[in-house]
Amino acid sequence: MANNSANEGQSSGGDLVYACHWSDFSTINGVFFLLIFIVSAIGNGLLLCVLAIYTNLKDVRNIFVLNLACSDLLFTVTLPFWAVNHLHHWVFRDFVCKFVTAAYFAGLYSSVIILTAMTVDRFMTVVLRNWPSNCVRRKRCAIGACIAAWIISVAACLSDAIKTKVENVFGTSDCVPPDEPDVELGYYLQVSLLFFLPFAIVIFCYSAILKTVLQASNRKRYRTVVVVLCIVAAFFICWGPYNILLFIMALYTPEGCKAQERLDVTLNVSRILAYSHCCMNPLLYMLSQELRGYLLRLLHCENVCRKNGGRGNGQNTSVIQNVAFTAQNSAVMLEMHNE
Repeated sequence: MANNSANEGQSSGGDLVYACHWSDFSTINGVFFLLIFIVSAIGNGLLLCVLAIYTNLKDVRNIFVLNLACSDLLFTVTLPFWAVNHLHHWVFRDFVCKFVTAAYFAGLYSSVIILTAMTVDRFMTVVLRNWPSNCVRRKRCAIGACIAAWIISVAACLSDAIKTKVENVFGTSDCVPPDEPDVELGYYLQVSLLFFLPFAIVIFCYSAILKTVLQASNRKRYRTVVVVLCIVAAFFICWGPYNILLFIMALYTPEGCKAQERLDVTLNVSRILAYSHCCMNPLLYMLSQELRGYLLRLLHCENVCRKNGGRGNGQNTSVIQNVAFTAQNSAVMLEMHNE
């Protein structure tokens, strides 16, 4: 999260060897973080309202979606703090630095674990149809998986939060982890277990799911599989480049200012793509016709409802008008006859 626009190399004697200056992404990062925060807060907030008001929260799919929306919101809350850090510098206290770091990693780790649990649930439902045969048992497994996801995420983020502190970086205060080998090793090991391992599980599960779906005669029943596949694919497409680049940076030290500038540009672009993922899930959930209908009801979109029922209402109105006109003409003819 450091807000750096220059990199200086030093020899073992402390003499300055070179100084590189390249484009400053601080303003771009700060603006994008604020935009992502606004879109994600609105989208996930509406999704939570729809789930709480209109859906059955005991349903397995809704249990996962609810927890995933909470993960995205937890991650979203940290973005304004990082935006201020990029636009200016870290103006908050050390406690806020630790708390925001904990929320950042807890939201990230819980998302990937819950998505993996959703994929395993689809695998059990589609491939292993007889397990679990009891719906109550399946719900308990889903709730247990979500609780385990939050416990693991909180436990994993505590070490990052404790070690992170406010330091003076390039003349400005910044919320950064200490630059120590054991800290970096633990971080990359953690990312491996909580990103690349779930990714391998997802690839295995969906390979078996797609094979089963393609062999099935009736594919309509597996529409939920497509929605979950889109959600999982969006996560790994958004976060994949950023995590891969972090490993490359751990193993590769660029030589020369040109190489460092290219790496810095790639890092900033991949970070913005990764953070934008929290906006994706509400949009992907709208693939479900049921959730779209609930959202329209929540927003009181009467114009849309009128368009859907416009033809029927128009026909009914025309019939009523014709009947009224006929009745009026009959009354006039009756009066003339009586006169």
